[in-house]
Amino acid sequence: MSAYLSTLESIYLPAVVMFSLLVGSFLNVVIHRLPIMMMNSWRREAAEFLDQQEISDDQPISLSQPRSRCPQCGHAIRWYENILILSYLLILKGRCSGCASSISMRYPMIEGLTAVVGLTIALYFGFTLQMLVMLFVSYSLIVLIFIDADHQLLPDQITLPLLWAGLLVNLVFGWVPLDSAVTGAMLGYLVLWLVFWLFKLVTGKEGMGYGDFKLLSALGAWGGYAILPGIILISSVAGVIYALVGALFGRQDLTKPMPFGPFLALAGWLMLIWGDQINQWYLSLLL
Repeated sequence: MSAYLSTLESIYLPAVVMFSLLVGSFLNVVIHRLPIMMMNSWRREAAEFLDQQEISDDQPISLSQPRSRCPQCGHAIRWYENILILSYLLILKGRCSGCASSISMRYPMIEGLTAVVGLTIALYFGFTLQMLVMLFVSYSLIVLIFIDADHQLLPDQITLPLLWAGLLVNLVFGWVPLDSAVTGAMLGYLVLWLVFWLFKLVTGKEGMGYGDFKLLSALGAWGGYAILPGIILISSVAGVIYALVGALFGRQDLTKPMPFGPFLALAGWLMLIWGDQINQWYLSLLL
C-alpha cells in the first residue's frame, strides 16, 4: 500500500497539470455558453410572464450540445483540433482550419492559466484531500472571473453552490471552524450589501451587483470571517489601480461601471491560500 501511495505521489504533479489543462478546456465552454443559456432562460421566463409567444431558440444550447464550431464559418471542431494548447500551437497555428480566420489567444490562455493555478495548488497543499477541494474552488473562481469580465454577471449557478459547498466542507472537515465559516458567509454578504445601499443613497446609483455580495459570502464560507478584511482591501486596491491605469492609457472610462467580481475572486483565492501570512504581514505594518 505504501509503495502504491509513493507511486501516486511521484506522478500527481504532472497528473494535476494535465487534469487542469483538460478542465481549462471545459471552462472555456462554460465561460462562453453559460451566459447564453441564462439569457435564453430569461427570455423564455419573460415571454411566459407576459403571456407572449415563446421565442424558440434556433439551436438550443447547453454545456454539451451543440459541438464547438468556428464562430466565423461554422466549421465543427475536430477532436484532434481540440487537444488543449498543443492543437492551437502546432496543428491550427492559431487559425481555423475551415476558413483560416484567427482564433482568439484567450482559449489557450485560460487553459494555461488553469494549469498554472492547478500546479500552484498542488505544490502548496501537497498530495492531500484539501488540494483536491481547493482545485474545485479555483476552477469555479476562474469561471466567475471571465464571465464577470465579459458580461458583468456572476451566475447564481456558481456562486450559490460555492457558498453551500464551503459551509458543508467546513462542517465535515473543520478546516475553518464552522462558526467562523457561517459568520464569514453572513458578513461577506452584509458588508457589500451595506456598501451598495450607502452608495445608492449618496449617489442615487447602484455601485455593484448582488452577485458580488454572494461571491464574497461564498469566500467567507470557505475561509471564515478572518479573511474578509484582506479580500476587501486587496480587491479594492487592485480595482482602483486597474481603473486608473486603464484610464491613463485610454482603455477604461471612469464614468462607466467596471466588473468588481474578478478582483474579489483573485483576492479571495490569495487569501484562501496565503491568508494567514498576508494577515500577519499586514498587522506587522500597523503595530
